[in-house]
Amino acid sequence: MSTSQARSGPVGLPRWDRCAVMGVVNVTPDSFSDGGQWFDPELAVKHGLDLVAQGADLVDVGGESTRPGAARVDEAEELRRVIPVVRELAACGVLVSVDTMRASVAGKAVEAGARLVNDVSGGLADPAMVPVVASAEVPFVVMHWRGRSIDMNNRAVYGDVLGEVLAELRTGLARAIDGGVAPERIVVDPGLGFAKTAEHDLALLAHLPELAALGRPLLVAASRKRFLGRVLAGAESSAPPPARERDAATAAVTAIAAREGAWAVRVHEVRASADAVRVARAIEAAGSAEAAGSGAAAPTPKGQA
Repeated sequence: MSTSQARSGPVGLPRWDRCAVMGVVNVTPDSFSDGGQWFDPELAVKHGLDLVAQGADLVDVGGESTRPGAARVDEAEELRRVIPVVRELAACGVLVSVDTMRASVAGKAVEAGARLVNDVSGGLADPAMVPVVASAEVPFVVMHWRGRSIDMNNRAVYGDVLGEVLAELRTGLARAIDGGVAPERIVVDPGLGFAKTAEHDLALLAHLPELAALGRPLLVAASRKRFLGRVLAGAESSAPPPARERDAATAAVTAIAAREGAWAVRVHEVRASADAVRVARAIEAAGSAEAAGSGAAAPTPKGQA
């Protein structure tokens, strides 16, 4: 789809025959993983194109860090960071998602060629977000969110993390649908690392089928996050490896998410995850072929029942 088509009519949720890989382009000086590396717009565009060359199916462009403790940037600065990168990548034929909590940024990004809005607040941070997305008729990622980055760690309190996240995601889904977003354009994201401890994140990953049972495509965004650092560190007293040394662990989560039927994974380092989703799909296809050859009913891929 061309940029002009993306702006002039409804945009359906992209689908692939496997879990997709969403590459991350942080146009920020302070993101936890690669803050400052792609802050220059030209470098950000080049990085986005490189991610596509490495196997990314779509590219998520964000101009505001959502790491724990991060302060917000103002609207003008976020627009300055994001819109030129979105416009150039879309002009190059890249399928672009915009990562923003501001309705104004989402709207202008769609005008510039973005085909999906990825709001980590699920429409809670800006009351205008859902109406803007509904009017633009583009897909919308509704993430589980309990509050802003500056104090979200204080909100990581659950009696039943799976049950509470499911309930809060259902509320987010209802809010988006009641606000006019077509259900078939909505993706859900459990919000790994957002108001959650390592134990919470791992518990959610252990229950991806229950999250998929919400009936909407699932985005899993585990890339380089704190819980992976904690797993790799082992003992509680050991220092976790830096974010950039968590890519193999990220690819492991990608393989699991793909096997469980996730719609997409959001990652910083694309190549390993692109390989992982293709291997997972090949294994799934081999199982289906074996079942067909034996006369047994082919299994339904997880998450696609």
